Amino acid sequence: MTTRPKTLTPEFLEGLVQRVPGGTGNTWKLTEVYTGDLLVELPQSSEADIEQAAAKAREAQAVWGSWPLKKRLDVMKRFHTLVIENQMLITDLIQAESGKNRRMAFEESCDVPMGTSHYIKRAPKVLKDRKHAGPVPVLSHSTEVRRPKGVVAIIAPWNFPFATGVSDTIPALIAGNGVVLKPDNKTALSPLLGIRLLEQAGMPEGLVQVVCGEGPDVGPTLLANADYVMFTGSTATGRIIGELAGQHLIDCCLELGGKNPMLVLDDANVDEAVHAALFGGFGNSGQICMHIERLYVHEKVYDEFRDKFVAATQAMKIGAEYGFGPDLGSLVSVDHKDRVASHVDDAVAKGATVLTGGKPRPDLGPAFYEPTILEGVTQDMLAGSMETFGPVVGLYKFSSDEEGIALANDTEYGLNASVWSTDAKRAQSVARRIESGNVNINDILATAYASKGTPSGGLKQSGVGARHGDQGLLKYTDAQNIAVLKKQVMEPQGKQTYDAYAKQTQTSLKLMRKLRLR
Repeated sequence: MTTRPKTLTPEFLEGLVQRVPGGTGNTWKLTEVYTGDLLVELPQSSEADIEQAAAKAREAQAVWGSWPLKKRLDVMKRFHTLVIENQMLITDLIQAESGKNRRMAFEESCDVPMGTSHYIKRAPKVLKDRKHAGPVPVLSHSTEVRRPKGVVAIIAPWNFPFATGVSDTIPALIAGNGVVLKPDNKTALSPLLGIRLLEQAGMPEGLVQVVCGEGPDVGPTLLANADYVMFTGSTATGRIIGELAGQHLIDCCLELGGKNPMLVLDDANVDEAVHAALFGGFGNSGQICMHIERLYVHEKVYDEFRDKFVAATQAMKIGAEYGFGPDLGSLVSVDHKDRVASHVDDAVAKGATVLTGGKPRPDLGPAFYEPTILEGVTQDMLAGSMETFGPVVGLYKFSSDEEGIALANDTEYGLNASVWSTDAKRAQSVARRIESGNVNINDILATAYASKGTPSGGLKQSGVGARHGDQGLLKYTDAQNIAVLKKQVMEPQGKQTYDAYAKQTQTSLKLMRKLRLR
């Protein structure tokens, strides 16, 4: 029987949700995924609540944005310490609300201090004023000033509620913004704890507001009162968010769906690739935007890979535990479990073969589903073309690098890919031809995503913009151009005719190019 951690008392949980405005009078029954038992009643926010939240965040932002960057970063340093001190409590909370295994919940909790530490170090250089040459050498110059957007709307998904909800909030705050965060109803607790820790670290009260509700109820009002939106979720919803942002003439960053490929070349270390594929296909029970759903293996090593992969998958431990024992936890909800099952059932009905798995596990909990490997998946199957977002992997053969690359690119998505080879130069060549925002060589996803200094985003239908890197901070700012002209020389001087001035300008342009002044 699953025993809930003693840290998650009713008083603690009620204290977290008290900050959520509930003007609708309705609540969402937020449950412990392993058991289906009620954790807490989550208030649902009204349009008026959202408008008021944005107004409060905007008022607090006027103060926060006026603080020197160093003062804001001092808050982030204290926050970094608090997250690490409370990491096991955060892990407990993530597990209870999402149902993921403890290793995955702990690793999710690591993302926030990693990202925070990166921007603590990088922000002074990225956000500092930059002086540029003006149109007239010596007599003019221009300064690029980075100003906060104002109020940033962050819409976080249920699969990594703490990592996305809080990690996206941190650079927005460092840039000087206020934030209105909308977590998913199913997983609102860990982001709420993150905001509490930010306030304990010295962030002004009211700077980050949290509103809750279903997307169609909350989204339009949220975007109408924001100056920027960061959204992580499905491509279908991303299109709606992008359209709304356009209507309000605000910018957006969208990390959307994926149908991510893994290519195992003929010279790959098969044992290492098999081990990695377990996490690639089944990490977080397949509920990772960057996880692998299409696994292409060269025909020379296909049989060896398949047999070892099936055996390793069958040996995985699935369970509802708050310890580090299980390799797999639950799916996030019964509804999502049913969706995953429908993809597998559709594939089988249309001729695919289940090599292992393919069944729900109600004996373990209401939303558990076995890790599943399919052969013979085709594009006319749901599992062949749509994002399944569960512990389901399709195995495919290919006979050449050219064919493997073509198969990897045969999708509307382009979020993540994985290439396996013992020849680094060959792997790099293949990686550069894959239409994906992230490509990992001899790894699944962690190397790319954890490289906080490099932008991470999607191509094609997998998104717009990126998180991480300098771009992940600068996107939360507007560039202001302050230009200075020391002497009025950008027009004819004295009695000089414009004809003479034009000839002088042409000569000056040629000379500046020759001297590389411009």
